Amino acid sequence: MNPNPPQIQLSWDDPVTGDRREPIARVPIALGREFQKMPTEIEGRRVTRLVLNSLEVSRFHGLIDWKNGSFFVVDQGSQNGLKVNSQNRQEMALAHGDILTIGPYAIAISLFVGTAPTQPPNPSQIPFNPTTNSPDPQPQPSRSSNFPPPAFEQPEVNPQDLHATGLQVKESEYATIGGGLGSFIWADCLRIFGVPADEITALGVDSSPYSRYKQLCLNSQIPLHERLRSNSDSCPDNLWGFPSYAWREAWQDLRRGQLKNALSYLWQVFAEPTFTQTYTPRASNVFDSIDREQKRIGWDKIFCYGSVRAIRKTTDGRYAIAYSQTTTQGRDRAFLIARFVSLATGYPAIKFLPDLQAYREKTKDFQSVVNAYEPHDFIYEQLEQKGGTILLRGRGIVASRIIQRLDEARSHNPKIRIIHLMRSPKSEGQKFRRARRTVKNHFEFQPFNWPKACWSGDLRVELERANPQQRQQLITDWGGTTTADRQDWYEEIERGLKEGWYRIEFGRVERVERETDGIITYIQNSNYKGELRLEADFIIDATGLDADVSASPLLNDLVTHYNLPLNPLGRLRVSNEFESVEMRTSRGRIYAIGAITLGGPYAAVDSFLGLQYAALRSVYHLAKTRAPRVKKLNFATSLGQWFKWVADRAPS
Repeated sequence: MNPNPPQIQLSWDDPVTGDRREPIARVPIALGREFQKMPTEIEGRRVTRLVLNSLEVSRFHGLIDWKNGSFFVVDQGSQNGLKVNSQNRQEMALAHGDILTIGPYAIAISLFVGTAPTQPPNPSQIPFNPTTNSPDPQPQPSRSSNFPPPAFEQPEVNPQDLHATGLQVKESEYATIGGGLGSFIWADCLRIFGVPADEITALGVDSSPYSRYKQLCLNSQIPLHERLRSNSDSCPDNLWGFPSYAWREAWQDLRRGQLKNALSYLWQVFAEPTFTQTYTPRASNVFDSIDREQKRIGWDKIFCYGSVRAIRKTTDGRYAIAYSQTTTQGRDRAFLIARFVSLATGYPAIKFLPDLQAYREKTKDFQSVVNAYEPHDFIYEQLEQKGGTILLRGRGIVASRIIQRLDEARSHNPKIRIIHLMRSPKSEGQKFRRARRTVKNHFEFQPFNWPKACWSGDLRVELERANPQQRQQLITDWGGTTTADRQDWYEEIERGLKEGWYRIEFGRVERVERETDGIITYIQNSNYKGELRLEADFIIDATGLDADVSASPLLNDLVTHYNLPLNPLGRLRVSNEFESVEMRTSRGRIYAIGAITLGGPYAAVDSFLGLQYAALRSVYHLAKTRAPRVKKLNFATSLGQWFKWVADRAPS
């Protein structure tokens, strides 16, 4: 028996959240779905048990061990098998840089026969500036320690203590935190359910609820005339979903005499996705429709400019919200006291790969290495003038749009080249029961991020009934990084590969350096001995957004102060009505909406329809609990409110 067994590092991205996992452990290592079903000891040696939460993973799926001077992985009779470097294997020696695939998990192998390195840092982030609400890679100064006041250190705040500070104290029956699309949709629901505008306050730093979303779309190269990855009847301005965006666009074109275009949109909705690709709305149409609804519900009376710093329960059963307002005269501070609150803070940060963060910290180069969600139009302008090579990281929907934008730039300058760096090959799509996603050129395709039944079908019902552990397994199998199922994107990649201006490389990044011939990315690949050197003029990180609770100072403070439980995906734990039950008071309720609830009773929480669903469930729950002015809708009252929407009349 080896008294000091070797160590191995296993690295993978969570299939749903994209969070990086990089445990370092001694062999033997058991991999499986259920902790209790994996052995605790093998031949007197203690086993490290790693849980992979997917129904594609068997209870005890595989074992990594050390024998005859090598690491080996052995399948334990699993139902779906395992792969090493995309090849099915029952038993195989592992080499540094190999990719072990088990269900939806692609696990990179790093071997250490001697001393293992220290645990790597957590993935980097680009936070949103609390004043501008835009991506800001520069570190923000620490917040002042004298606000919120000492009263906020207690579990409950006496409202009289807030008045004693001399700062402004407002009161509102309903408050929503964030001021973005989640806040707008929640306020829209309240208005339709009968609550007057002057009893609702939305705290945020942008008067337009879609401001951040629009900017992220533009930064990731989705201009106003392009189409979003959203359904026809997912209408943030229209809870009923009719007329859908397809009907509206068809009517607009019909009025212009464009009969063929009008019929094509209706055919898409009727025949999608079997006979034609899925209809998605133009960005400009979505924003224009929200503008109309803002005016209808009186958003200008609801919105209040403010960056929320902390939330506390009050001694009279409400909630105290401390917020600051940066003005030309300086920073004003104030309090809002509300009885019913929704947290709709959205994504607190943008993911940024650690090796790229290390490069920027070392070189202070914020122009050559960017995230796709940062402003970077200057890159395409320079490429169109001079040509050059782009190294693209990530392979989801944003990466697809970046490739499309670069293809458009090539019409101005054919000397543009793309190197698409992926961590590992993708030979098969994720599987759930009898369904499996399509994969072409290592892209996993699906019309939307989630199976359509997650929104309002049988999968939604199944998830709502599941326990937290089952939810994690289901969401893992349904989720994952996918790109839109569009024929023009298939053809674009095929043409790029054929013509040689687009190529795919696989490997694990060791470091990124600036050298005389450009920005060099050094990678490890199981097909090469030593390091592979990739040269580029620019690097674009398209790995996505970060909804981790700890990335938000507000949510992290709330969770820490009240010791709130998180769900298995590390997000806020909510009930089926999206209530944070632990924050309930004698008179008040707090609800959460959007990406911060992923892992709860609903999968597609950050979609338009997901925001509407959470808002409807929570507001209907308020109606059941007889919250002031909230009236249940029946067929007649709902129809009446819909007619008011059609006529553009306020929902009073």
